Amino acid sequence: MDPVPEVPPADDLTDGWWQATRDHRLVVQACTGCGHRQLPPRAVCTRCGATTGLGFTEVGGDGRVDTYTHVHRPPRRDLAAPYTIARVRLAEGPLLLARLVTDDPDGWRIGDRVRVDWVDLPDGRALPIFRRAPR
Repeated sequence: MDPVPEVPPADDLTDGWWQATRDHRLVVQACTGCGHRQLPPRAVCTRCGATTGLGFTEVGGDGRVDTYTHVHRPPRRDLAAPYTIARVRLAEGPLLLARLVTDDPDGWRIGDRVRVDWVDLPDGRALPIFRRAPR
């Protein structure tokens, strides 16, 4: 992948997520009240409305391509195009926007099985990316 994208700093809501990425662990926010899992982390459970009992739980990193787009005009000149961004539905339910990486960028299809991989950032955090899952 070409240069590392700029990423926002961690804040009170996202710090647990970013800390997990340092160990290449994919986590989602989970509500202890109703069991709902969600991404991105929020101050409220999007199912039951709870504002307490929200923590992080590790997930397996498997998912399916829910939808995707090929980016031909990147937001910064130093990003090589084209590249593919997808909405991945994790096996545990939450959706995650991430880059799809493959030798055949035109070969993606909705429903393709994917597996998480990681791109390390200079500050020790990492970004999840997805590659085709082995058959």
